Amino acid sequence: MVQSKLPNTNRSIFSSVTSLVEETGALDMAIGKTDFSCSSDLVDLAVDYLRSGYHNFAPLEGILKLRTVISDLVMKNYGHRYNPNTEVTVGAGTIQTVHTVISSVIRDDDEVIVFEPAFESYVPSILLNGGKPVYIELKAPNFTIDWEELRKMITTKTKMIILNSPHNPTGAVLSEKDLQQLQRLTNGTNILILSDESFESIVFDNQTHQSIARFEKLIDRSFIVSSFGAVYNINGWCISYCLAPEKLMAEYRRMQQFQVYNVNTPMQYALADYIPNNHSFDEISSFYQGKRNYFLRLMENSLYKIIPSQGSYFQLIDYSRLSDDPDTVFVERLAKDFGIAALPVSAFYHEKTKARYIRLCFAKDNDKLEKAAELLLSVPSVIPGDL
Repeated sequence: MVQSKLPNTNRSIFSSVTSLVEETGALDMAIGKTDFSCSSDLVDLAVDYLRSGYHNFAPLEGILKLRTVISDLVMKNYGHRYNPNTEVTVGAGTIQTVHTVISSVIRDDDEVIVFEPAFESYVPSILLNGGKPVYIELKAPNFTIDWEELRKMITTKTKMIILNSPHNPTGAVLSEKDLQQLQRLTNGTNILILSDESFESIVFDNQTHQSIARFEKLIDRSFIVSSFGAVYNINGWCISYCLAPEKLMAEYRRMQQFQVYNVNTPMQYALADYIPNNHSFDEISSFYQGKRNYFLRLMENSLYKIIPSQGSYFQLIDYSRLSDDPDTVFVERLAKDFGIAALPVSAFYHEKTKARYIRLCFAKDNDKLEKAAELLLSVPSVIPGDL
């Protein structure tokens, strides 16, 4: 009989909600699927490479042309040059890349600090490698880091701190002061940083994404993971990348060669050709800020409590003035009784939480945003005083 390596890990919340959508036919505002197509020029490039016979394995580290393009992009945006030969590796999606980072450096009993709510793949990866997750709760309603609490939680066993900005699921964005605090706390230690920057291209309200690559004292101890999914609407291509100094990247590559040796070859070539002339964070941020603003206007004067997302295409909504139900129950009720699917934020915590938040994806056409608002606004309050 097989003994599970993850006995306390339930079915993925994304799979569960997908099944709920299929069962009820609810409007899917839960999963991070965009309504928008990727560029036809990018598709044409991919088709050209498919037709031209680019079907062999790519190098373990990814094709050099794409790694060079990534290096140039990071230099342009953040001012640090990663050597494309030794410090840039192409991965097969964010979950794989994050798992490979953790696998390359975490050993038995190493402590890894995780900020909750946390994306659901982080903790299983830590546990599978014998590590111990140490949980720190982000402070609602803005989901900020309490740096003094973090300082107290660091021990001699702390091997890694995992950051995620723009944050999934909350949409919170770390500031320059936050990264300076992290720099001070880790200075003189052997603590490594894993920075998940998958939504770096989507930041709102004139903020600037504070990549680890901007901070020289953090670069030498950090892995950065990012992806082209959000910026080009190609999440299903599952092409990500990892940046790290050579000494760390060598370990990462040793691990990746036995986890996923090859990443989609023709798509790598297509992206390498497309990115240099078609990469604008300002344009994509402006587009999604418009989507966020439109959806929030539709939800004005409702009983829902909403603090505007600072980045990503996710928005948290506090429903505590409508119901005392746990978010898992409320989400099921939304789908079955009101025809709209949302994600329960408790799925991103390791223990039950009394918070009453759901996550919605606003990467949708306006008519879908209008329908979503209509359905959400049709939910009556069962809280005394709000009837």
